[in-house]
Amino acid sequence: MRPPDGKLISAWAACWLALVCCCLAGCEPTAAGSNQTADQASIQLSGAGATFPEPIYTKWAGQFAELNPVTVNYQPIGSGGGIAQAKARTVDFGASDAPLKPKELAEADLLQFPMVVGGVVPVVNLDGIAPGQLCLNAEVFIDLLLGEIRRWDDPRLVELNPGLKLPSRDVTVVYRSDPSGTTWIFTNYLAAASAKWKSRVGAGKGVDWPVGIAGKGNQGVATYVSRIQGAIGYVEFAYAKLARLTTTQLENAAGQFVQPSLESFQAAADHADWASAQDYYLILVNQPGDQTWPITGASFIVMQRQGHKPERIQAMLAFFDWCYAHGADLARELDYAPLPENVADLVRASWRGVWPAAMPQAAAAPASTATAEARP
Repeated sequence: MRPPDGKLISAWAACWLALVCCCLAGCEPTAAGSNQTADQASIQLSGAGATFPEPIYTKWAGQFAELNPVTVNYQPIGSGGGIAQAKARTVDFGASDAPLKPKELAEADLLQFPMVVGGVVPVVNLDGIAPGQLCLNAEVFIDLLLGEIRRWDDPRLVELNPGLKLPSRDVTVVYRSDPSGTTWIFTNYLAAASAKWKSRVGAGKGVDWPVGIAGKGNQGVATYVSRIQGAIGYVEFAYAKLARLTTTQLENAAGQFVQPSLESFQAAADHADWASAQDYYLILVNQPGDQTWPITGASFIVMQRQGHKPERIQAMLAFFDWCYAHGADLARELDYAPLPENVADLVRASWRGVWPAAMPQAAAAPASTATAEARP
C-alpha cells in the first residue's frame, strides 16, 4: 500500500476527529436528509390499544422513523387495554375505537382525539352469492342477528333481494367473544337503528348475543364465517378484504343501499359534526348522506395531559402531526379513510391549548392559518 501523503493524512485526521466527536456525543452517522440529532437519537415512544388501527399505525411509524429520530412501538392489545395503560401511565399513549366520555376523560386527566376512520362490515358465506350482491336493511339484518330469521330463503330476505337465488340453509350468527371497539361500533349502529335491539341487547364492547357462536378478534370471526356455510358476522373492512369474505350492501340513514368502501367511510367522516363534539366524543354510525356507510367508526388516541417529559411530548405531537399531514395516501392503501383536514386542524388547536410549548413548528400557527403546504 502506498503511504499517505500529507493531504491524505490531514483528511484522515479530520475524519477520525469527526468520528471521535460523534461517538463522544452519543450519536451515529446519519443519512443525508435525516433530521436526527444527538439529543433526539434515543427517543422511543410506546403506544397500545385497539387492533383496528394497528396496520396503519405500524406503517406510519415505519415511514416516520425513516425521516426522524423517533421510534414508535404500538401493541394491539385491544381498546380496553389501551385505555387502562394510558391511565396507568405505562405507555405514552393509548388507542381506542370507542371514545371516552368527557366525564371519564376529566376524572383521569386525559386528552383524546380522532386519528383515522374505518368501517365495520357484515360478511356472509352463502353459495352462489358474490361480494356486494346481498342487500340488507336494518330491520332484516337485526332479525337475523336476533335469531328471528333462521333461514336464508326466508320470504323477507327474498323480497329484499329480487332476482337473487338465496340458498336454503340455516343462518349461523358469528360474533366477537372478546370485548372490542369493533363490537362497540357495531352494536351502537344496531341500537341506533332499532329500538328492539336497544332494549333487548343494547350496545357496548361486549354484549349478550341472543344466538350464534363466538370468535376471538376480527381474525377469529373471519375464520368462522369463511368455514361455515350460511354464516353471517361482522369484521373491520380491512379484515374482510384480507380474508376475501363476501360483504353485503346495507341501507343507510338516507334510505340508500351502499357498498362498504373508502368513499362511503369518508362520507361519514365528512358529514360528522366534529366541531360540536366535546372532547371529540362522537359516534359516526348512521351519519347523513346518500353515499354514507352506516357502520363507520373512528379510532382515537388517548393521552395523559400532564407528566410527559418535554422531549417525549414533542416527539409524540410531531408524529401525530406528520400522520395528519403526510399519511393520507398510506392510510388509503390500507383501506382506512384519513381524517378530514379541517378536523385535523381542530385537533392541532386542542394540542395548542394543552401543550403550547411542544407544538410542531408548522402546527404552532393558529388553525386558521396552518396549511398543508406550510408543513415540512
